[in-house]
Amino acid sequence: FSDPFLNRRRANDFIQADSRLRAITQERIRERSKAPYEHQREICEDYYPCEMYAFRHGYAAAYKHYFGGRRRTK
Repeated sequence: FSDPFLNRRRANDFIQADSRLRAITQERIRERSKAPYEHQREICEDYYPCEMYAFRHGYAAAYKHYFGGRRRTK
């Protein structure tokens, strides 16, 4: 009969620290490099009228309707 619980040293043998860090790094990179349509959808979801329009016509049309005519100035 083997013990179902492992000590810390044996538990760390399953998952190496560098693979965990690599996974966390990859997730952070994915968060920073979202597709433009994903940014547009998030903006639309934050504005209730845009979200309601999106339910009927889609997020691309809703974003264009509410935010498409605006230009950003730097």
